[in-house]
Amino acid sequence: MKVAVMTDSNSGITQAQAKELGIYVLPMPFMIDGKEYFEDINLTQREFYEKLKNDSDISTSQPTPEAVTGLWDTLLKEYDQVVHIPMSSGLSSSCATAMMLAEDYGGRVQVVNNQRISATQRQSALDALALAEKGMDAEQIREILMETKFDSTIYIMLDTLKYLKKGGRITPAAAALGTFLKLKPVLTIQGEKLDAYSKARTIKQAKNTMITAVAHDMAERFGDTTGAKTRLCVVHTENLEAAKEFREELRVQFPETGDIYIDCLSLSVSCHIGPGCLAVTAEKILDQARR
Repeated sequence: MKVAVMTDSNSGITQAQAKELGIYVLPMPFMIDGKEYFEDINLTQREFYEKLKNDSDISTSQPTPEAVTGLWDTLLKEYDQVVHIPMSSGLSSSCATAMMLAEDYGGRVQVVNNQRISATQRQSALDALALAEKGMDAEQIREILMETKFDSTIYIMLDTLKYLKKGGRITPAAAALGTFLKLKPVLTIQGEKLDAYSKARTIKQAKNTMITAVAHDMAERFGDTTGAKTRLCVVHTENLEAAKEFREELRVQFPETGDIYIDCLSLSVSCHIGPGCLAVTAEKILDQARR
């Protein structure tokens, strides 16, 4: 049984990384000043942030049905089945679209709606690949990923409120007050959507808030008080040096977590929060996928 693993570029997996890993990545489309771009195809991270800083009109979109089924059809010429892991259904309708389209494939395409985004979505794709290598079929892989879908957490510190205001997620008055007070909001993604979590006056306070929140989730949700059963990742938007510094702080706080991966936040989320953000993701290590 040959099973292909497919995700989208919201996972943070680049096309080059996908080739190395043996995973297939569907590029997510964006409309920028009336022109369509595709992440990591004709739109780099640097180009995206240049356009964002220049106040270009940016909106996210979802792949066309033809783009989705076209990749499935290509993969099914070589593979028996496909596991498709799109971004969280709470953040985009692309997941619901894929689930509807898969109904015509007689079970050969299994769509995983496990509420992941960014580094947590990336890890789901890696776990799916490991499970496929162990001989599991697409349906078995989907069931395992669905059973563990809430074993992840994300906390994000914003550098500016400008882009939340621009997207209509907060009022202009709230944005002005937050900017005046130099607040560093901390947001969270717990599967379904991006929500406010806390406010801090300094970067140090915001990082401590995120560390405390992750430690709580690890202990209360993952049953892991030391971090030995948890995988951590630092994610950022044009903030690499701060990400490296934050990684060292996390290593001190959670010495048993092992390597901490650093990645860029996917552009679908970045366009709503802007550059300069810093985030930590955590997920309980999937025992069945251990190599």
